[in-house]
Amino acid sequence: MKNINSGFNNIPEGGEILIYAAGRDGARLEVKLVGETVWLTLSQMVDFFKRDKSVISRHIKNIFEEGELQRKTVVAKYATTAADGKTYAVAYYNLDVRCGTLP
Repeated sequence: MKNINSGFNNIPEGGEILIYAAGRDGARLEVKLVGETVWLTLSQMVDFFKRDKSVISRHIKNIFEEGELQRKTVVAKYATTAADGKTYAVAYYNLDVRCGTLP
């Protein structure tokens, strides 16, 4: 995964990819861990918090609009190659953008 941050703080290179797998239901979540910081994509947050994508997106938008956190400190973009072979910029969110107060 190549870090392509522009205007964002960089996620330090290196780190680990951790895979969490649940028992019978086969749920699986891969996260990027750098130091003590976990980075997740929006889709991973949807899986982790068991909320609709629109709820997570709205919550993150409100965090930035209210100035609770600055986008450049908690968002990083990485180039990811999809199944179609194309490379896409995917936003990763530092878990400071926690969604523990989701409705």
